[in-house]
Amino acid sequence: MSYAVIKTGGKQYRVIEGQTLLIERLPDDVGATVALQPLLLAADGADAVFEGDGLANASVQAEIVAHERGPKLRVFKFKPKRGYKRRTGHRQELTRIRITSIG
Repeated sequence: MSYAVIKTGGKQYRVIEGQTLLIERLPDDVGATVALQPLLLAADGADAVFEGDGLANASVQAEIVAHERGPKLRVFKFKPKRGYKRRTGHRQELTRIRITSIG
């Protein structure tokens, strides 16, 4: 089984071909194909290639399936005995991708 470790949105993901995963928002449209770089590791069975050892021109191809939003996070801050209360919320923009090829 071949797999790769990619870095996108400040996070690292271990991916295999055909896998669907949720990553930070990408600016491309739904249905577009994107090349995810840099590759940190590419492995095929017992053979592994690490960063810098021939991975400079390698990439993982993925198809954008959908753009989604994460769960609502509520932030509440207050200062006791002062009547200061503030409530805000946040929903992270996410992109669901499907890995089409590793190479």
